[in-house]
Amino acid sequence: MSEYIVGRNPVIEHLQNTPQGVEAVCIAEGNTHSRIRQIIAMAERVNIPIKHCTRRELDKLQPSVPHQGVIAVIRSPHYSDLSSILAKIQDSEHNALLVMLDGVQDPRNLGAILRTADAANADAVIIPKNSAVGITAAVHKASAGASAYVPIVSVTNLARTVDALKKAGVWVAGTTEDAPCLYTDADFNIPLCLVLGSEGKGIRRLVKEKCDYLVHLPMLGNIESLNVSVAAGVLLYEVLRQRAEA
Repeated sequence: MSEYIVGRNPVIEHLQNTPQGVEAVCIAEGNTHSRIRQIIAMAERVNIPIKHCTRRELDKLQPSVPHQGVIAVIRSPHYSDLSSILAKIQDSEHNALLVMLDGVQDPRNLGAILRTADAANADAVIIPKNSAVGITAAVHKASAGASAYVPIVSVTNLARTVDALKKAGVWVAGTTEDAPCLYTDADFNIPLCLVLGSEGKGIRRLVKEKCDYLVHLPMLGNIESLNVSVAAGVLLYEVLRQRAEA
């Protein structure tokens, strides 16, 4: 089954990083933008077929995501294997940094988190197979190409995954509104997995109970919580701050 990468930057990133997964590139007829010319040259270099389409044809392929005149047809999304990620972490000398998302539904949120995870050099983003958004064209677009670089692990059971992370020496920190510990008071200079909950319900009870500790972000205004992608950004950069000062 084929999927789509939509937009100039996401297509360029995938041609640079995973060209073997691209089956074809569809270009809007008459589009001479410099980035489009770059995409055509990159695709031709590795013998990826180029299809010139009308804008209406591109709109039909992905009616809900602005395509900027280019859509790459890719093979089914590739998810990384948890055991491979854990082996890489245990072989590495740096402190692991992972993000686990418990039921995030909005593709724009997942895309934004992938973008920040890439900026923070996170080892992987872990998502559940069910009741959550997976890798879609909207996610690729929102990530601005970061989805081509950040390993994404899709697992059946988050609670069991937390157990596997702990066994591998990774500490698991959940984020909840009622946590006793302020996020800046927590120790993030350790092998770490940050757990963030869904847009409406937060972290589920069983996953929350399995976390090593819980932290909260201060909310001083009238709104009770931050957007999950914003919260992920705050936490990931606090990790970087602590590790830089250690």
